[in-house]
Amino acid sequence: MVSCGLMILASLIGTGAASAQDRRQNNPGEFDYYVLSLSWSPSFCEEAEERGSGGRSQQQCGGRPFSFVVHGLWPQYEHGFPEYCDRSSEWLDRKIMTSMLDLMPAPGLIFNEWKKHGTCSGLEARAYFETIRKARAVVKIPEEYLQLSETKTVAPADIEAAFVKANPGLTTSEMGVTCNRSRLSEVRVCLTKDLQFHPCEEIANRSCRRDQVSMPPTRGG
Repeated sequence: MVSCGLMILASLIGTGAASAQDRRQNNPGEFDYYVLSLSWSPSFCEEAEERGSGGRSQQQCGGRPFSFVVHGLWPQYEHGFPEYCDRSSEWLDRKIMTSMLDLMPAPGLIFNEWKKHGTCSGLEARAYFETIRKARAVVKIPEEYLQLSETKTVAPADIEAAFVKANPGLTTSEMGVTCNRSRLSEVRVCLTKDLQFHPCEEIANRSCRRDQVSMPPTRGG
């Protein structure tokens, strides 16, 4: 009887925890941590060409030799994430957009990130993109990945190790590496709201399971 009672109590506690998350779902500013997503730009550009959409990506893929670029800064729950939190705030000042092109070299990406993720931060647009810039400054890119002259084949675990070495205090439990087909796609680093490294089991557990991935070389110049 005691065991049954404990099981019921545990069930109620679990339901309460789920309900608490449900109640804050998509409420701006109510989240647990950020994910800074850094995209390996050469992989994106090769995939765009394969899809036949390379012409729409010229700003990112045809000029400056980008390596890692910011995909986004995403508010997260410990399990799951909010999105499109305030549709009345979807409009973005074009001056803010152009100010971010050095980190996020695609206007469409910047507008989309504001609509889908920025509106969940609880910040005004300018403050949100300033936070992206601060978050990017927190994470140092390993020197060996700043510019590649030829394709590099590497284990996802070695990419994580390089980021851990370059960023004192960062651990593999606070990041994840994703891949698309055989290429490196993104490195994702989890940060608290005040931009300290933060454990994120859900992100870490979704890391690429391939033994090795390719990193196409940087392009442009």
